[in-house]
Amino acid sequence: MKRTANASLKHLNSFAVDATAGQLFEFRSTGELDKFIQEHGFDPNRDLILGGGSNILFADDVEGTVLVNRLMGKSIVNDCHDSSTDTEVLIDVHAGEVWHTLVMWTLDQGLYGLENLSLIPGLAGAAPMQNIGAYGVELSDVLDSVEVFEIESGAIRELSLPDCRLSYRDSRFKSVDAGKYLITRVRLRLNRVPRTNLNYSGLRDELTAMGIAHDALPTAVQVSNAVIRLRQRKLPDPEIQPNAGSFFKNPIVSHSKATEMAQEYPLIPVYTLSDKQSKLSAAWMIEHCGWKGHSMGRAAVSSQHALVLINRGGASGKEILELARLIHKSVFDRFGIDLQTEPLIVGADV
Repeated sequence: MKRTANASLKHLNSFAVDATAGQLFEFRSTGELDKFIQEHGFDPNRDLILGGGSNILFADDVEGTVLVNRLMGKSIVNDCHDSSTDTEVLIDVHAGEVWHTLVMWTLDQGLYGLENLSLIPGLAGAAPMQNIGAYGVELSDVLDSVEVFEIESGAIRELSLPDCRLSYRDSRFKSVDAGKYLITRVRLRLNRVPRTNLNYSGLRDELTAMGIAHDALPTAVQVSNAVIRLRQRKLPDPEIQPNAGSFFKNPIVSHSKATEMAQEYPLIPVYTLSDKQSKLSAAWMIEHCGWKGHSMGRAAVSSQHALVLINRGGASGKEILELARLIHKSVFDRFGIDLQTEPLIVGADV
């Protein structure tokens, strides 16, 4: 374990915001974590659990302790490789593993399931919190269970997929039980036979541009390569332009509201989720409010994607948050849509 007093958090958040923590504690085993909490306690109103920092904005310093998850390791736990009837494979990955590295490892193992989730920044432990998703696939499509450390009792618990209460970019770990559990391991249910999801608009076109016939069944590696190409073209690299990916969620509205919006704004992308709900494009609304590529001091909206806010260099979390608030207000004033943020905002109300 490693403890650092008055620690900078700049290298621990993809916005590269220069915040500090009263104390930084990096743990590499649940035993280290349990011992620390028994000796020092954990107050969710003062302390913070942090993974890769790819979905967080520090609008202020953290007065207490920041717990940094360094639990490493991944393995295949159940593989019916020689069975002609059961092709499912269970894998375990500890929460401190880099998500994209995990995806590449599963491709090396010949496994299908994570290819659409390639190049998503962050650690594996954050994936259930956010129910990460991209190009037609969400973590809930492949999640089997989650192992958690219950902070109050120190107990290790196994939570099934239904127990996690995953929804669109949300879970019990992010909402009702925020600060109650620390995710230690994720178990995923993958497959050895091709079960690719090519329903997302533009993914099949990208494969065609790569020379893969439109009616061909691509491999998981080919789908992953197409997703990577799309992400690199559409989204700014956090290493070059510090950002946390999509800052706002695509709003989910009633079917009647979506119909009303489509009638008034015929070009707005609308995605039908069910006979009762539809999803609207937040990026389209933000762009049509004139924000795409707009700078406000050291904070800006990416010129590549209107959902991405960037740190142009030296921006504080408060500056980025103020830009987000102005975007929120303009979208609400024009479209009557209340955008919700994706990242965790530390030190301020949204």
